[in-house]
Amino acid sequence: MHCPFCRNPDSRVIDSRTSDDGLSIRRRRQCPKCGGRFSTVETASLNVIKRSGVVEPFSREKVMSGVRKACQGRPVTDADLAMLAQQVEEAIRQTGSSQIDANEIGLSILGPLRELDEVAYLRFASVYQAFESLDDFDTAIAQLRADHAHRPVPASGATDDVQ
Repeated sequence: MHCPFCRNPDSRVIDSRTSDDGLSIRRRRQCPKCGGRFSTVETASLNVIKRSGVVEPFSREKVMSGVRKACQGRPVTDADLAMLAQQVEEAIRQTGSSQIDANEIGLSILGPLRELDEVAYLRFASVYQAFESLDDFDTAIAQLRADHAHRPVPASGATDDVQ
C-alpha cells in the first residue's frame, strides 16, 4: 500500500477492525518513511460475469435499480430495496465464489423479492425468466396461490367470540 503523503511503497498496519457487517476490514496504517498515518478499507472482491462475457464488480446499486423498475407503483421503499440488495449480496457471498454469473444474481433476487412484494416479483420474473405467453403468468400465479394455501395461518390472539 503506497503512502498517500510521500508515495513510499511500504506501510505498516498498526490496527485492524472488522466492520459491523463483517464484510470489510478497516486498517490503520503508518508509513515508516514519513510517519504519516492513514486508513484503508479492505473488502473481498466479488465480480459479475455478464452474458456478453464482460466481467465487472458486483454493485448493490445495480441490483436496486433493476428491482426498482419492477416495484414502480408498488408500496416498496428505498430502504426495502437496500435491504433486498444486501440479502442478495450476502447470499452470493455465502457461495464462496469470487465470480458469479449474472443469471445467478437474478435467481438470488427472486426469493427476497417474492417475500417483499408478489406483484413486483411477477413483473421481475416475467422479464428475467422471459415469459412468452399468458400461460407463463398463469403458471407463476398458480404457484403463488399454491404456496399461500400451504402457509400456516398466523395466530392473531384475537377471538371471534362476542361477549
